[in-house]
Amino acid sequence: MTNLLLFSSTVLIWGTTWIAIALQIGPVPVLVSVFYRFATAALILVAALVVTRRLKVPTRAQQPFVLAQALCLFCCNFLCFYHAASYVPSGLISVVFSLATIYNAVNARLFFGDRISPRTLLAAALGATGLVLLFGVDILFSLNPDSWKGIGLSALGTLFFSLGNMASRRNSASGIAPITANAWGMSYGALALLALIFLTGTPIVAPPTLTYFGAMLYLAAIGSVVGFTTYLMLVSRIGSQKAAYATVLFPVVALTLSTLYEDYHWTLLSGLGLLMTLAGNAVMFAKLPARKAVLVAEKLPA
Repeated sequence: MTNLLLFSSTVLIWGTTWIAIALQIGPVPVLVSVFYRFATAALILVAALVVTRRLKVPTRAQQPFVLAQALCLFCCNFLCFYHAASYVPSGLISVVFSLATIYNAVNARLFFGDRISPRTLLAAALGATGLVLLFGVDILFSLNPDSWKGIGLSALGTLFFSLGNMASRRNSASGIAPITANAWGMSYGALALLALIFLTGTPIVAPPTLTYFGAMLYLAAIGSVVGFTTYLMLVSRIGSQKAAYATVLFPVVALTLSTLYEDYHWTLLSGLGLLMTLAGNAVMFAKLPARKAVLVAEKLPA
């Protein structure tokens, strides 16, 4: 039941954050918007841990991996996603992001020696075909360079996200609770973003509208503090590959909102592409043989 609650919370929260990111695109530079988000999230989470006397300091040996998690999950990936939102609808970014299941499988092999099964290769083929169908009109026919930029940035952001999952897995294995890693990670991420702001001479623009401010608070408190905590708790409980299955359902929520608020238009090809992308991810978690199913049944999010 706990896994199911964590899983469903992650899907609902992160399925809605993409539209909130789109609402922040405008007069405020991307660097500043991402900084606002994680500085606010860090203040909320650290304050809560201090008040409840649960704030713990990672050891010197643990710090490098906390920093790696910070840069991958709370800095570089979102710089890519925010920039991508300038080129393609937020719902389509979430579709690319759903390939995190495949990224995680490959990276788990590279960093932890986990086996890559034939189903992973099949899932990759289905997912790639689905993306071609979803973006095919813009890319193959109109050769829209903005679409290429949006897809490339989304894919790069997803890679950073997956690498952050690997760092989080390492942190959990070393005894760092996800909420502790998040508190320090968001703090380090905000400091890294602030350093980039000053190094690049990016102007700090105040939140221009109530809509922007509301989106920022939602992304900081709900999308970051709650969303990342529930997701990384899943990673520590059931593993990075199974936890990433939550990303399979993000596009359903995100594209629904994109249709309602961003005037995203569905076609037969895009609908088929979404189904194939979801199918590619679902293949990663197809029903196991009876003997294996018994061994993992209690760990699946259901």
